[in-house]
Amino acid sequence: MTTSVRTTPVPAASALPDAFAPSRFRDLMRSEWTKIRSVRSTMWALGTLVVATLGFTTLLTWLATSQWDTFTPVQKAAVMADPTGQILGSGFQFSQLAICVLGVLVMTGEYSSGTIQASLLAVPRRTPMLLAKALVFGLLVLVVAEATAFVSFLIGAAILHSIAPVSLSDPGVLRAVIGVGLYAAVLGVFAVAVGAIVRHTAGAIAGLIGFVLVLSPLALLLPGTVGAHIHAYLPTVAGQAIATTVQGPDDLLSAWQGFGVFVLWTVALLALANYLLKRRDA
Repeated sequence: MTTSVRTTPVPAASALPDAFAPSRFRDLMRSEWTKIRSVRSTMWALGTLVVATLGFTTLLTWLATSQWDTFTPVQKAAVMADPTGQILGSGFQFSQLAICVLGVLVMTGEYSSGTIQASLLAVPRRTPMLLAKALVFGLLVLVVAEATAFVSFLIGAAILHSIAPVSLSDPGVLRAVIGVGLYAAVLGVFAVAVGAIVRHTAGAIAGLIGFVLVLSPLALLLPGTVGAHIHAYLPTVAGQAIATTVQGPDDLLSAWQGFGVFVLWTVALLALANYLLKRRDA
């Protein structure tokens, strides 16, 4: 007596439910965009970026105009040499902190809430998840920072017009204004990478802000050309060169060279974050 065993055919990969199909990168980006915009801190941080940039640009350029007669010849020469750098640097020196904080939270928020486990279950391949998160946040910052940079420049140029007239048609000005958005976008990706490496919000924010604000002046204290080279090749110092129209006599890197150094730093941190993301448990 023989018995027949009936087998159920395994459906083809194309017939599997969407949850088991390979995730497409644009679907990952859509998912990351939903996560970012649904968090309340995102709007607060971006709002802080816009308000701080426009507010400090207005305040500091107005102070420069109103106190122009009290400036030393060296201070006046610095403003006249690069009014665009004075305008753009007035606001974004402070608002970049908002980008650092939000970029860290984009990554560490999932670890603190435990949702990183669900994200990794939905996307077992961790590299696309990290790249999608970094790319979406970088594009978001690029749009917001670029729009803010143009408004900030127009406000500052109008205020400084009586002492240092400048317009977008002047050599290097348009590149510098666009460069602010590029710098901010790469800084956002840089912060996401730091968040992925450290994984703890307080530690990542403290380390990143210390790296951005503290390490730069400390490098200048180093003697001789060693300190000058270390300072010039620090990521944020190099990256900010793209937001200036004139290369200073002591600057070691041009605008695009500095931005390239910043991009290389960011790629290296992303590579390290990706390596650790694969090696460590969620």
